[in-house]
Amino acid sequence: MNDQEIEQEIQAKGLTAPRVTPADIEAEIASEHYFTAWDGVQGAFEAGNLYQQEHEYDTLTQAPPATTAYESLRLLTFCVLRLRNGFTVTGESACASPENFNAEIGRKIARQNAVQKIWPLMGYALRERLSADAA
Repeated sequence: MNDQEIEQEIQAKGLTAPRVTPADIEAEIASEHYFTAWDGVQGAFEAGNLYQQEHEYDTLTQAPPATTAYESLRLLTFCVLRLRNGFTVTGESACASPENFNAEIGRKIARQNAVQKIWPLMGYALRERLSADAA
């Protein structure tokens, strides 16, 4: 059951107390950003900030070799959601089989995983407001 289906069930049961809704979550997202681990490694290298520890590779100045060993970095997708208050949450999606990798699906899964991290944050904020109102 996804978030929208759960929300529909809550509404159908007439549960009207304050709560965090999928719409609240979406409204909290100011921007979203996607990249693969390979993109991150390449960007760090270009910025001069690359540092890796590996058996055959440990340097600040060399780009990672374009070998099959590093191809797996292209299969790890990250999503960074920046919230309205500037806080960020991340989600990731790792594909086990290169033949199944699809960038669009990877981004969707990574975003879904990032959104799941927003729920407890907003739930906590709502509980704080309800507690303050009751005091």
